[in-house]
Amino acid sequence: MPRRVPAPAVEQDGGTGKGEPLDLSAVAQIVGERCRSDADLIPVLQQVQAHYGYLPEVVVAEIARLSSIPASRIFGVITFYAQFTTLPRGRHTVCVCQGTACHVRGGHEVLRSVEKALSLVPGETTADFDFSLETVACLGACSFAPVMTVDGRYFAKMRGSRVPTVLAEFETSGRDEGAEGDVSDEGGE
Repeated sequence: MPRRVPAPAVEQDGGTGKGEPLDLSAVAQIVGERCRSDADLIPVLQQVQAHYGYLPEVVVAEIARLSSIPASRIFGVITFYAQFTTLPRGRHTVCVCQGTACHVRGGHEVLRSVEKALSLVPGETTADFDFSLETVACLGACSFAPVMTVDGRYFAKMRGSRVPTVLAEFETSGRDEGAEGDVSDEGGE
């Protein structure tokens, strides 16, 4: 695959809402190191998204330019896989399970409480980029239903009344709080 000269920083909002230029040098480095064929696209997108937090159009255009993969194909991959986003996300991702077990045990109440506490609906991010809200069909922890996660940390046997306490823990702490995969059912039944 031919190497191309990277473009300079682009005058576009860097996702901070402050009108800062988006530095595309990381895209050039990642594509140069990781992209040997079309089969490398997903790992490239994962690494680029990890760097920027999302995949803005200008970044996708740069990946296309550097890799010779059509932007339409790249957008096809991005929109097919739920792990990718073209919109900025918050520092913390709240995910509320809406699977059958969670639904019958009050998952809708948990979702309503999160929506109220953050003034969001699923798919949105708070204006300060602190939280993003998502729903999923199943988190695979049905015996702990209803379940929600914050940054991969599981909160089991949730109740709407516990939502403000859980969210407050992440408002006042860093992203590294809680080990990924921990299951907390404090205050649950």
